[in-house]
Amino acid sequence: MDIDVWLVSRLISQQFPEWADLPIKPVELSGWDNRTFRLGGNMTVRLPSHEAYEAQVKKEQQWLPRLASRLPVAIPTPLAMGTPSDEYPLHWSIYSWIDGENATVERISDLNHFAIELSQFLNALQQIDTDGAPSFGVHNFYRGGPLNTYDGETRNAITHLDGMIDTAEATAVWDSALQAVWSEFPVWVHGDMYPTNLLVKDGRLSAVIDFGCSAVGDPACDLTIAWTFFFGQSRETFRSHLQLDDKTWARARGWALWKALITITNPSDAPSGRVKESRRVIRDVISEHKQL
Repeated sequence: MDIDVWLVSRLISQQFPEWADLPIKPVELSGWDNRTFRLGGNMTVRLPSHEAYEAQVKKEQQWLPRLASRLPVAIPTPLAMGTPSDEYPLHWSIYSWIDGENATVERISDLNHFAIELSQFLNALQQIDTDGAPSFGVHNFYRGGPLNTYDGETRNAITHLDGMIDTAEATAVWDSALQAVWSEFPVWVHGDMYPTNLLVKDGRLSAVIDFGCSAVGDPACDLTIAWTFFFGQSRETFRSHLQLDDKTWARARGWALWKALITITNPSDAPSGRVKESRRVIRDVISEHKQL
């Protein structure tokens, strides 16, 4: 959709006139599923970029306030929900602004300590009561669901990349992940644990944002950041502080492999630099699997 400052200004004026005089400007890293804008000094506006993401709006409005008090760092606070109109046909949200910068290695004072902070966040998230919580499904692209949902897509991608990656070893990683079946009670998952959804302040984890892909299910999908962000000792530190077993780690390798494969096979859909990162992720998960 063509979502810009003019549209956001119109929607605010029509539905929340008390905020109509506040300045609006796009944020630097707006995201893929949503377009995000700063509203005044203390709020953000997020509009789904496609109808496939609209269900995430009501989910966040309902569940984020319930999760917030149980987590060790800040998460977004919904302030209002916009309704569909002639100019924009989907529900949308206004949240409180959270200070911080997107996580990069350069902005973190101690990567090992950051790995512990993030593992503590995930441990706390997984311990929150799940009664009435949304299960994985179309609304979150099956994050938290069984890996075999993407079996055909993954194998097709491996075949497509023959000659570019070690297809035999990639298949071995995938097969091992499928065999490590999840059989525990479902837990809360964030669903999109990526550095752009982690905020850093004074070199430490200060907030986790964008719960659009959250649900309850298998927590393995949240561990892909072990390969997309951590490396060496920090990766081991992250793993050692998680309350999860070897089978979950194997499924996490599968999730990381799947995402990297589809990024390389569909490079036009990927943000700048993501293809190079995905090639490294594939090498890392293969190397780790070969050492087992």
